[in-house]
Amino acid sequence: MREITYMQALQEAHMEEMKRDENIFLMGIELRHMGSGIGQTAGVFKEFGPDRVFDTPISESGYVGTAVGLALGGVRTIVEVQFADFLSYAFDSIVNQAAKMRYLSDGKVSVPLVIRAPQGMGFYFGAQHSQCVDSWFMNAPGLKIAIPSNAYDAKGLLKTAIRDDDPVLFLEHKACIFTKSEVPEEEYLIPFGQAKVVRPGTDVTIVAMQKMVWDSMEAAEELQKEGINVEVIDPRTLIPLDKKTIFDSVKKTGKVVIVNESPLRGSVSGEISSLISDSCFTYLKAPIKRVGAANIPIPFGANEVHVLPNKNDIIAAVKSII
Repeated sequence: MREITYMQALQEAHMEEMKRDENIFLMGIELRHMGSGIGQTAGVFKEFGPDRVFDTPISESGYVGTAVGLALGGVRTIVEVQFADFLSYAFDSIVNQAAKMRYLSDGKVSVPLVIRAPQGMGFYFGAQHSQCVDSWFMNAPGLKIAIPSNAYDAKGLLKTAIRDDDPVLFLEHKACIFTKSEVPEEEYLIPFGQAKVVRPGTDVTIVAMQKMVWDSMEAAEELQKEGINVEVIDPRTLIPLDKKTIFDSVKKTGKVVIVNESPLRGSVSGEISSLISDSCFTYLKAPIKRVGAANIPIPFGANEVHVLPNKNDIIAAVKSII
């Protein structure tokens, strides 16, 4: 095992999969010179050239729509949107075209498409470049959603996504991009719908997503000093969602806190809370608590920390149900 960054893991996944299958193509903005907005595909253009790596104009609706068409034509396509906020420009192509084509064709057509986009806080880019958008797409049947929190998961999930015959929305997190994790040299895949128990515990379950996994681990270490034993679960994918791992943990602890970076109104945490209430209500010893961002646009610069959840918010939520 060696330690590499989340960004290096993404680079390796692209390289390995494009070498493995000549029918995989990559398209997006600034791939030739910058290797994506943050560097997630650095070196890929140099390795595969303009025949398989396409630099596009700044028109998300245009190039994501083109990628859907390529995938419908049998080309296994990876398309990068520089910031997840701009997926709104391509919303129709994603939720009304890519996600529905298998159903509308009675299974005769598949859309082997991966749409990659970095979301969330971390770079101080303000209201239009810092949102977590996973909840926007949770209501789109036919679409899969991956949300890796670390380098190991980023590589394994991206390789799985690229080999999938259905459209996958692959949401990276900007605040995780330079974090390091142990990643094996040999090839591996991570199945979708398989959550990870990041930290076993007995008193409270925390279900946390992406950057909030790291914050939840810090909170759990602090709480352990006070004798509160926290279990932390990382779903890794939202669609499909590993309900069994979450339910098993809640049945064991009887208390649950759900943490993600979106505003609470209409968020993924509300969906997970509802599922727990439906299936585990009689096991609950306290109300389900949710931790999320304030219900305002994210301010520019370092002021974003004032609206986004953190370790102390998680600790407070856990203590409120102990």
